[in-house]
Amino acid sequence: MTNAATLVRIAETDTDSPGFGIYVHWPFCLSKCPYCDFNSHVRHEKPNETRFAAAISAELEHAAEMTDQKTVNSIFFGGGTPSLMSPSTVAAILDRIARHWSIAPNIEITLEANPTSVEAARFRGYREVGVNRVSLGVQSLDNDSLKFLGRLHSAEEALKAIAIARDDFPRISFDLIYARPDQTPHAWRNELERALQQGAEHISVYQLTIEPETPFEALFRKGMLRIPNSDEGRVLWDVTQEICAAHGLPAYEVSNHAKRGAECRHNLIYWRYGEYVGVGPGAHGRVGTGNQRRATATERQPEKWLALVERNGHGLTLNESVTPSEQADEFLLMGLRLREGIELGRYTKLSHHVLDPARIASLVEDGLIESQDGRVRVTAVGFPLLDSIVADLVT
Repeated sequence: MTNAATLVRIAETDTDSPGFGIYVHWPFCLSKCPYCDFNSHVRHEKPNETRFAAAISAELEHAAEMTDQKTVNSIFFGGGTPSLMSPSTVAAILDRIARHWSIAPNIEITLEANPTSVEAARFRGYREVGVNRVSLGVQSLDNDSLKFLGRLHSAEEALKAIAIARDDFPRISFDLIYARPDQTPHAWRNELERALQQGAEHISVYQLTIEPETPFEALFRKGMLRIPNSDEGRVLWDVTQEICAAHGLPAYEVSNHAKRGAECRHNLIYWRYGEYVGVGPGAHGRVGTGNQRRATATERQPEKWLALVERNGHGLTLNESVTPSEQADEFLLMGLRLREGIELGRYTKLSHHVLDPARIASLVEDGLIESQDGRVRVTAVGFPLLDSIVADLVT
């Protein structure tokens, strides 16, 4: 098994840029959750891990040809359920990345995992091959809610997995879903307090939404599923902000909370509009230099993607230039998700025009944004209205 010390060749220097990351998508799950619209797939027979890993390695080689010499600041194994991969497969992919790019000395390597006992048993192996951050899909600490959400673990298994992860990894995070049917602010407060007592440095808290073409959407349309309305959801949002801040994990992004210095570095690359390579079925990327940027996407269906890679050396179905106007819109949409906001000068550099000062002034007057020292940031009051704020600024 690869030793973490031999995994990387250390980059000579770091930069002050938003960073460069690599996203590896493992699309397979043991079951499909009824709320999920991610590119995840269930197979009755275990996928050929060796073939899929070889195809990911081939895509990495192709991606390296599309980028300048870069320093990798973050690697993220997402899914699907990457913890269904063996540690040796993760090691092989990490070694392949290190062949093509320099690696930052403080690189963050994250792997998403489900908190079942089977997957938790692999945690030590992932750590040994170089993974230094794990993100657990806990979703709830209430067993009835876990069944409703289609999760295969119990609350007890989740707590045990968190404890194991805390021992094995220097950095851990976990996800929770709130605004579930009939969830009261009191019940959510108690559940969130219990979760934060587990010692995580980072937590992602998502409001349950009804996504198109999911089983939950079918139930919702039939009137068989009711979730909290916007006013009820806002109360639960306020509880979330209060409790997380009280535990030293304030929101640094709309749905993400962390102790100071424990923010997810990989997601910060996205939100700060850095450059990233995406490999694996359905992965997206943004690659390029300066104002020249290309959008990439791969075939979503795993077996079709595999055939494409084995034939062409990559599974790309999209590889096109992003216009300055599109880049500016993406930068605005992503950057305003962050509590730190955006630098107006960078927006102007990308778009070749300035945001309307009158619109900014109006939103400031309404208490929805702040504008200071050349930056614009959304206020705590404005965060629940983020989509409307972005639409107002770009109109």
